[in-house]
Amino acid sequence: MKEYSVDKIRNVCLLGHGGVGKTTLAESMLFNAKAIDRFGSVVNGNTVMDYDPEEIKRQITTNTSLAPLEWQGHKVNIIDTPGYFDFIGEMKQGLRVADGVIILASAKDGVQVGTEKAWDEASALALPKLIFISKIDEEHSDYYKVFEQLQDKFGKSIIAFELPIMENGALAGIVNVATMKAVRFKGNDLVESDIPADMSDIVEKYREGVLEAVAETDEELLDKYFSGEAFTQDEILKGLQTGIKSGDIAPVFCGSAVNHAGVKLLLDAVVKYIPAFCEKGKITAKKPNSDDTIELNANTDETLSVLVFKTIVDPFVGKISYVKVMSGVLNSDSTVYNVKKDKNEKIAQLFLLKGKQQINTDRLVTGDIGAVAKLTVTETNDTLCTKEKPVILPEIEFPQPMLSMAVMPKAKGDEEKIGAGLARLMEEDPTFKVELNSETKQTIISGIGDQHLDLILSKLKSKFKAEVELTKPKIAYRETIKKKVKVQGKHKKQSGGHGQFGDVWIEFEPGPTEDLVFEEKIFGGAVPKQYFPAVEKGLRESIQKGVLAGYPVVNLKATLVDGKYHPVDSSEMAFKIAASLAYKEGLPQANPVLLEPISHVEVLVPDSYMGDIIGDLNKRRGRILGMNPCQGGMQQVVAEVPEAEMFGYATDLRSLTQDRGSFTIRFERYEEAPANVAEKVIEEAKREAEE
Repeated sequence: MKEYSVDKIRNVCLLGHGGVGKTTLAESMLFNAKAIDRFGSVVNGNTVMDYDPEEIKRQITTNTSLAPLEWQGHKVNIIDTPGYFDFIGEMKQGLRVADGVIILASAKDGVQVGTEKAWDEASALALPKLIFISKIDEEHSDYYKVFEQLQDKFGKSIIAFELPIMENGALAGIVNVATMKAVRFKGNDLVESDIPADMSDIVEKYREGVLEAVAETDEELLDKYFSGEAFTQDEILKGLQTGIKSGDIAPVFCGSAVNHAGVKLLLDAVVKYIPAFCEKGKITAKKPNSDDTIELNANTDETLSVLVFKTIVDPFVGKISYVKVMSGVLNSDSTVYNVKKDKNEKIAQLFLLKGKQQINTDRLVTGDIGAVAKLTVTETNDTLCTKEKPVILPEIEFPQPMLSMAVMPKAKGDEEKIGAGLARLMEEDPTFKVELNSETKQTIISGIGDQHLDLILSKLKSKFKAEVELTKPKIAYRETIKKKVKVQGKHKKQSGGHGQFGDVWIEFEPGPTEDLVFEEKIFGGAVPKQYFPAVEKGLRESIQKGVLAGYPVVNLKATLVDGKYHPVDSSEMAFKIAASLAYKEGLPQANPVLLEPISHVEVLVPDSYMGDIIGDLNKRRGRILGMNPCQGGMQQVVAEVPEAEMFGYATDLRSLTQDRGSFTIRFERYEEAPANVAEKVIEEAKREAEE
């Protein structure tokens, strides 16, 4: 592939609900541009974009993948993203390096949750949007119904750029409402044609929307529109370009990717209406270790800045870093500086990616996307630049994992293999987290949802030959006391030679802090000073295990008030044991109670689901603290809920809100568990101890 300058490169991201046909559209675009010579299908598992064994097995996209094509003297980088929400991190990676998006909506299923999410994500990044109504010639498809749904949902920015010419239920051609020209499909060719007579009224109706949108892009055009003057073709084109670039216009196209209908026209639109990276203005970056911003020009004369937006870890090939050049030129056989890691990296060979195929290239210019293998310290979100002018590019903001599970090895001795595999998968996927809970001794993995974790485990098995089972994470309860008691702990052991003797009286009471507070009020040297640390040590070791269910004890104050010692037989060990005996004797008398962790939960949902969400949180013993209206008809519900009741909430929230809800969770504090909950936990602990 020849080299293109920044103004001739278009980076376009395909978005939409799962199953709407993004991968098929990408395949059709590549095929129509002669970038591939065989048209693959998702069902047969032979598409360029869905090359991962997991994608072929599941017949869904789980990774963001790339492929370049050449069209009308331009290079178009197609970025295919997953539609399922469990893989939203992948979508965010694709969006970060796109200069415009094509949002797909199925002519059968209309506007779905994925359509809404795609629109919101693209709008948040101020990316120009083209909309493609796909599957136009399938049974029960209805272009006009879907167009109305789009307008109802997203407002007047939606305009009909194309209308389908349907004959005998099949897509025979397309009317371009902006140019008032029609084309018909003859095999692979487009043949100019007249607008069908029976469509003239409907074309006029939709053309009015186009002209109105164009008029609003410029004061002069608006005056012209209101005075009834006709726009020239150039004015319409310029108005559309301005409106699409600013996000005020989102034109709707239509076609059938399976039959290649409308795909060439869509490629024309990408070249004409998606802006080049250099048209977006200057790039804002930060200086290292400072909040000072720095502006860079998006051209090849500028100093180098490269964003690593995705990482693939393969046990055989090693690490592949996907990069976009934001300024300057990245050359093969060069050395660059990783600002965040403060290390130099050697760029050995650069390549373009066409799915899994690697096409060697000598350099990547500003605005282009490619990859580099075997970088040693570089991770996703790192910036590569020159040491002379170090900058940090804005990072991709990944969502926090919402579903956590504990993993257990299926085979003994696999722990090391599992640990290494999970660490590598975490490098690849910033929405996946692994942590070892030192208290419960469990390895906890967290992801966006069920499908996400299922995919992780599949990869762990296929790539790293390790199998695990998922279990519910244990809850880290605590114990404390509510009453003051005074008890004796006496340790006396007589055997040949030295004996052991330690005798203490300790007052236990609820303490002011989570940590043990130890004091002594000894009169007349009943216990010599040198044994105080041993008493405290005995207590500190004892509070690791409570008397109810074996959980650590918190908020405890212990005061050493009296005792006895023997000049020969007393020792530190004897006093340590005496203190632990006092603990075992005293705590059961001090009204011990179980404490459970309480989480602070913030749920973001559309207004219409508020009742269901509040009802569900109440069922989970939650306390609603507040409700805050947010943008776009959303509500934020703030609540405190026991951690034990939040297990599986990610899945339940999805089914309650049809995937529209999200939440964040963090530990807040401990509080006394209700008697019925405490009983269950204590029973469970006893059963485990017996086993």
